[in-house]
Amino acid sequence: MVPRGHKDQRLSRGPRHALLVVPVVLIVLVTVIDILAPPSVHLGPFLVAAPAVTASFAGPRATACIGALAVLAQAVVAVVRTSLTDLNHSFQLITLILMSVLVTSLAARRERHERELIQLRSVATAAQEVVLKPLPHRVGPLRIASVYLAAESEAQIGGDLYAAARTEKGTRFVIGDVRGKGLEAVGDAALLLGAFRGAAHRRADLTALVTFLEGTVSSDLDDPAALEAAAEDRGEAFITAAMLDIPDDEQVLHMINCGHPPPLLLRHGQVSLLEARQPAPPLGLTEFAAADLATEVFAFEPYDIVLLYTDGVIEARDRDGMFYPLTERVTDRPNKGPDALLTHLSKDLLRHVGGHLGDDAAMVAIERRPLPS
Repeated sequence: MVPRGHKDQRLSRGPRHALLVVPVVLIVLVTVIDILAPPSVHLGPFLVAAPAVTASFAGPRATACIGALAVLAQAVVAVVRTSLTDLNHSFQLITLILMSVLVTSLAARRERHERELIQLRSVATAAQEVVLKPLPHRVGPLRIASVYLAAESEAQIGGDLYAAARTEKGTRFVIGDVRGKGLEAVGDAALLLGAFRGAAHRRADLTALVTFLEGTVSSDLDDPAALEAAAEDRGEAFITAAMLDIPDDEQVLHMINCGHPPPLLLRHGQVSLLEARQPAPPLGLTEFAAADLATEVFAFEPYDIVLLYTDGVIEARDRDGMFYPLTERVTDRPNKGPDALLTHLSKDLLRHVGGHLGDDAAMVAIERRPLPS
């Protein structure tokens, strides 16, 4: 199996080779015009544009070849018009050789950086597959779709997270958002996801699960290395999260919301917020805000869809500074299943922000299907 980065590099070679026609044509035109021009006109300096242009899209070998061709063309012009020992043409040849060597070295440096970038993309893709595993499309009576939109074009994963775990009686979900960005956010997301996957099927109820996850996050924040790295920012390290437990044989869902945006429930073309009456503080803030965890119960009937999302969706702004109207956009979309819903929302969200998100955004759509009779 060819790695994605190497495959993209291989596919781009064709268009790059086709572009070599441009500097070759430039060399031919400059050479012919310079030979036919009056003695007072010298177009030789324009030949340096050929290797310079080549270096912008091709590798060092192609750049060196175009540079050598340009030097050869300059030598032909010198022989035809005067001689190679002519002072003017000698300086032009020396300058062209030096510039060709310079741009060839720059092309080699750019190609090296491209290889490093491809390797980083491969690592990021592997990290995403390990940390943020794809959700199954179907579990029990549930149909599931998920999408992760990274704010940075070169990044594959950030501080947003989601996961699902199967239990004896149903399926549990978590969606969360780590405060901050960069590798620290990825590490915190990996910590919470690992704890969730390890404990979701062993904890009897959501309150026990959330208590365990809170202890995991808090113990990591209390680590001496973490305290030293964030001594001035201790009270701002937390993870917002929503935990759902959806039983197979009951048309309900259980939820504990730890400071996360409330999920949306789509039913018969109507959208409602699943707002917790007793929300818990974000994970990692129990020392600042004591909380009595309470599981909330909501009806979740066949063909209902619950949409989980992170604040990167609802806080996305357009050019006029308007937030993305998620509820309105969901209402305008007929119920054609979770995959169609997320495909529509992803395209619409990127269109709203002009193609570039200011923050990572994640969405999970869960549809209940009728149990087979």
